[in-house]
Amino acid sequence: MSTTGSQIPQVPLRGAEQIPQLGFGVFQIPPAQTEEVVAQALVSGYRHIDTAAAYRNEGAVGQAIRSANLDRGEVFVTTKCFNDDHGYEKAKRALAASLERLEMEHVDLYLIHWPVPAHDNYVETWKAFIEMRAEGLARSIGVSNFQPAHLERVIKETGETPAINQIELHPYFQQRGLRREHERLGIVTEAWSPLAQGKVLEDPAIVAIAKAHGKTPGQAVIRWHLQLGNVVIPKSVTPARIEENFDVFDFELSAAEMASIDGLDQGMRIGPDPDTFIRP
Repeated sequence: MSTTGSQIPQVPLRGAEQIPQLGFGVFQIPPAQTEEVVAQALVSGYRHIDTAAAYRNEGAVGQAIRSANLDRGEVFVTTKCFNDDHGYEKAKRALAASLERLEMEHVDLYLIHWPVPAHDNYVETWKAFIEMRAEGLARSIGVSNFQPAHLERVIKETGETPAINQIELHPYFQQRGLRREHERLGIVTEAWSPLAQGKVLEDPAIVAIAKAHGKTPGQAVIRWHLQLGNVVIPKSVTPARIEENFDVFDFELSAAEMASIDGLDQGMRIGPDPDTFIRP
């Protein structure tokens, strides 16, 4: 298996930046375990690591990257500004704190983690993001869990369109309307919980498609995401599964197989509702 990451397709972001289409997520990985798990992901070929201040494992992510003896430019690093840090000054302090924990001079992508419309501070937060990008602290800026109304408002009030929107997206919750809005606005779609925390892996349609290709159900679903054009960030703490999730570039789903998975949408959200979520 490649350890260079050269086989990962790159998706253009706004401006001159690009993001590896397949990344590795570290949500709910305990800090004490994160360094070892990220190290395994890097050995397996991943070159895109997605963390967040709220995950409390940024420091371990940074340490794993340094220990891998890779140039900083070889690994795309995403982190996120959490709900308590909305507002212009607080957001700037939040990125400074994340960079200190990561021991990095910049991140490749900085996201507003949730819109928190009840606090009505996401526009001011976005203004800080625009300035932090201009200062070179974040190469690209985007959002996570934003609904169409939130996207329209930040664009209207700042003139700056997010590069990406990271949203819950899997075969049982396909977010077609939001994806169409992304396409209209030129925003890249990134899928979190791409396997629905394993809930889709026993679906008969997915099992049959995986079997036809000699692959696992998880690999079939990740391939579906890639062929849709989504950036996708599966997570695992098991070395064999980490490698398996990366081994998705030697097969392709047919149009009929893509349509079969497209037909599985149940509108089943497993995470919080972005219109009401404030904090856990």
